Amino acid sequence: MYGLLWRALPGPAWLRVLILLVLAAAVVAACFEWVFPWVSEYVPMNDNTVEASTP
Repeated sequence: MYGLLWRALPGPAWLRVLILLVLAAAVVAACFEWVFPWVSEYVPMNDNTVEASTP
């Protein structure tokens, strides 16, 4: 996959690296903006499995 991306991008190596870094940042930003909030509705992160002890 990385080879395919590298060959598909135009320009010299430094420009390809810059484009790939921008694309990676865009994917991470999209995950934090839309994917993770959507998934958090279905993943019970705040459900306690151990009851609190009373002194």
